[in-house]
Amino acid sequence: MAALDAPNNPPHPAALGQAIAPLLIISHDLKAASVAASSWYVAAYSLTVGTFILIAGRFGDAYGHRLMILIGYVWFGLWSLACGFGVYSGNVLFIIFRAFQGIGPAMLLPNSLAVLAHMFPPGLKRNISFSLFAAAAPNGYLLGCLFSSIFAQLVWWPWAYWVLGAVCFAAALLALIVIPPQASDMQPRPGLEQMDLFGAFCGVIGLILVNFAWNQGAVVGWSTPYTYALLIVGLAFLLLFAWLETRSSHPVLPTQTLNLDTIFVLTCISCGWASFGIWLFYAWQVSERILGYTPLSVVAQFTPVGISGILAAFSVAYLIGRLKPYYIMPMSMLSFLLGSVLFATAPVQQVYWAQAFVSIIIMPWGMDLSYPSGTILLSAATPHQNQGIAASLMNTVVNYSISIGLGIAGTVESNLSSSGHSVLESIRGAQYLGIGLAGMGLCISIVYLVLSISRSKAKAHGTGSDRDCTPKPSSSEMTEA
Repeated sequence: MAALDAPNNPPHPAALGQAIAPLLIISHDLKAASVAASSWYVAAYSLTVGTFILIAGRFGDAYGHRLMILIGYVWFGLWSLACGFGVYSGNVLFIIFRAFQGIGPAMLLPNSLAVLAHMFPPGLKRNISFSLFAAAAPNGYLLGCLFSSIFAQLVWWPWAYWVLGAVCFAAALLALIVIPPQASDMQPRPGLEQMDLFGAFCGVIGLILVNFAWNQGAVVGWSTPYTYALLIVGLAFLLLFAWLETRSSHPVLPTQTLNLDTIFVLTCISCGWASFGIWLFYAWQVSERILGYTPLSVVAQFTPVGISGILAAFSVAYLIGRLKPYYIMPMSMLSFLLGSVLFATAPVQQVYWAQAFVSIIIMPWGMDLSYPSGTILLSAATPHQNQGIAASLMNTVVNYSISIGLGIAGTVESNLSSSGHSVLESIRGAQYLGIGLAGMGLCISIVYLVLSISRSKAKAHGTGSDRDCTPKPSSSEMTEA
């Protein structure tokens, strides 16, 4: 699976922007019951991206990463076309199509990173390729927002999905020509007999049901019996998954991967990225619903994200080489916190350059600092044979956190709205939740920083060396699960 030295980013920036930018236009055409219901356009996509990444990486190990990339692009293209035709099907089917669309990027991310790791040995070329990969995320998001806004305002929003489908098919053809077959593709592979399929099934069902309950609870309310019933069933499936993994000879998620260090890191990452998803969704809500800006106007305001993202991506390599990752993690959480606070506390009529602009500049640093530092911390805390699994676990937590964070924020917004609060007050409540999550992530990262420094000092006194939470040597940087 993905190489652990890769500065990974969310595998869905363009398609994510396709739903966020024209969300009000799409929800109007599909007759969504509420804004909380339309948040499913984003949450359903992030849910399946996060849920299927780990399994998609294992399938890449079994059948070849190049093949999975080709299948991923074709799948992505087909369901992008379906999303466009969802305009004729209604709100529910469009959400289902978005969920199936997310499986495509889930196939692409771990297998694309594995191919890059094979193509470029450790060194300058690999660093440049991974930096470009990271820098593509914010700019891909901007392009998705831009073209979906152009089509939604000037033509018809389904064309954004149909064009994306055509681009995916072209990318599949290009990948077939450009990506060379790997030597390992010609060698016997373990196949699915060495994968815990029933455990994977239980894990996927559990994650989907828990996430569905949180997001649907924001739409229909938690007094509706099936919401908390599905939550209980989902938690039961996750407990069954955990039990099966302790007894499987080929677990999807080996128990050795989960220890105190990985729990600290993943909890911190989960809080930070959940706050990011809330910031992203509700920044657009404030701009369009409260301030009355058109999608294209908001795209123009978010343009600095691309420039800041590029600077952040190429600065990470410099910082990683000079600071231990447990120093960088609090910096990333602080970026998430500051970005969330600035946007949530900005007065409605305040000039854009005062707080909103600064928030938009800061947020990409939280993204690009947290990914590589978190990945390296997981690498140091995970057994050698589970390095690739740790990388995919990181991607799973990031994308799943975005989705479930929106569900919890939607619950806050819906409850405030039903209690008689104004639209702005309800949105602020959701944004304050994002601030709380980012603050929790910062506190956890500081605790982990103190623990890591203490252990480093203890090891230095005991052994004269400090091997704690440092990147793996280059010979293991290309390790795949």
